[in-house]
Amino acid sequence: MRELTAARFLRDRRWAAGPTLVSAVASGTAAATTLLIARGAGAAAFGHFTLVLSIALIVAVGMLMSLNYVMYQELPRAQAPDRPALTTTALLSTAALGTVLTLAGVLAAPPLTALLGVDFRTLCFSLALALALTANQLTESFLRGLKRYALTAGLKLAVAVAYLAVSAYCLLVLEIRDAELYLVALIATNFVFAAVAVTGFEVVPKSWSPALARSLYRHGAYVTAVTALATVLFGIDVIFLNHWAGRADVGVYSVYNGFPKRLLGVVFTEGIGLALLPAMATMDKPALLRRIGRIAPAVGAATAVFAFAASAVFFLLLRAEYPYEPGLMALSAAGIGAHTVFNLYSVALLMDGVRGAKVLITSLAAGMPAGLACQAALTAWQGLTGALVAFILANLILIVAVVAVAVRVYRPAGAPSAPETAS
Repeated sequence: MRELTAARFLRDRRWAAGPTLVSAVASGTAAATTLLIARGAGAAAFGHFTLVLSIALIVAVGMLMSLNYVMYQELPRAQAPDRPALTTTALLSTAALGTVLTLAGVLAAPPLTALLGVDFRTLCFSLALALALTANQLTESFLRGLKRYALTAGLKLAVAVAYLAVSAYCLLVLEIRDAELYLVALIATNFVFAAVAVTGFEVVPKSWSPALARSLYRHGAYVTAVTALATVLFGIDVIFLNHWAGRADVGVYSVYNGFPKRLLGVVFTEGIGLALLPAMATMDKPALLRRIGRIAPAVGAATAVFAFAASAVFFLLLRAEYPYEPGLMALSAAGIGAHTVFNLYSVALLMDGVRGAKVLITSLAAGMPAGLACQAALTAWQGLTGALVAFILANLILIVAVVAVAVRVYRPAGAPSAPETAS
């Protein structure tokens, strides 16, 4: 019966094979571009590139407010006549919020630059990139929500190839090492994706609805809280390292930790997103979490071994500014393994709606103080090595917190609660 169910599961999702393959090629092309920039621009310039990207990812959480996640759920369920109002309201609301936050960031530059340890120019690049990433993620969610997977994958590949071509020409022919050029190219390609994606769905300005906007933001509030907490915890390491070490170390850290972490995100987005998430949404959540608990050690270990082995390929393509040290790579691989386990729990819980989001919020809120303290103390003490160790500890702390909270919330069917047992 299990084999029949698995065969049926794969057969019902054969439609995902083509778009998933094209998306994977697009993601691989984007990864190749990142490696090319890291190798050609040098560690310090790549550190600047990584710093801007890390700040942008944090700011984008506030601009997007998880409306992309809401669209994944709402668009497939909506009737065809109601979909233009959804896309229009989400698009215009996000454009307005993103513009307001960008202007607020510019006006609040003096305290923000002092807090983040960056200059005004870096802050402006971060805000512009955040706005571009927001536009990209939201319009992609429209296309996916409308089940236009082939268009999404093809557009992602075209944009990735264009970004690679521009970067290769500037690095190999023009020999430009300034990170800002590649940031401009990244911002432009994200906006181009959004502009072309608009042709794939209907925008009717008159259908914008304040009531619908409130409903969409209310829906995304819990997920936004989860995303904000996780993004800060797993994004502030670069800011700490930039403060206590320097941009060259940030660039090296990005190769050891940031690059594998982004590849892991691609696997969850492209591999799990199209086929496994819908299945998770319908599974019994206590049973699903128990299964994850049983396979977690094996998944974490396998991911760590793969990350350690694959790293040799990455470093062969890089120059001497990125020295390959097996000890540092072992620390990075262990962190990636732990991060994979945390992500497994996260995606399973997010597929349980508000209840799962509340479990994640509680777990993140409980684990963040210790996680941030580890990152600050170890990075200040040991720089790059300390940051890698802190990443491991932060993930382990969160895994323990998630398991502890989930055990209390997701009791097996028929199990009495603590007060009932006491009585």
